[in-house]
Amino acid sequence: MYCDVCLRNGTVYLPTMGKMGKGFYRGVEPVAAVAASNPNALRQALADTIARGNPEVPVLRRREWPPPVVLKYAAVKSWSAFERGMRLWRITRKNGNFEISEQKKQPDRMWRDDPDQIVSFPPGTSTDEVVDRMVAILQEAARKLS
Repeated sequence: MYCDVCLRNGTVYLPTMGKMGKGFYRGVEPVAAVAASNPNALRQALADTIARGNPEVPVLRRREWPPPVVLKYAAVKSWSAFERGMRLWRITRKNGNFEISEQKKQPDRMWRDDPDQIVSFPPGTSTDEVVDRMVAILQEAARKLS
């Protein structure tokens, strides 16, 4: 399971991450856009996004990819505009273990795990516990950005 969580201007954007082939993902509908200040709505949107998982989507060559699906929800025209002021986290579940990793933009313009901002959960951690931790992280980040 792989889930992107974007925080921009006090709003959390949660695209469904469709899986192309054997490991590439891209954001697809549905997308949740929720105020970071609304913990109940945020908790529900995160739980729903995780529950949807990663539906299979057609494999596209990079030049065939449509614009990122979150752009219309943020009312911006380009990914570079969306990235300005954005913070990004990934929630993953591998072999039953969850992890939340904050992403940092690298000089090559790619987003990668910040090794100092990784939360690894022990085996058996429930989705609800992961969602609660993510809500706390997002609310704290939103407070610092405002």
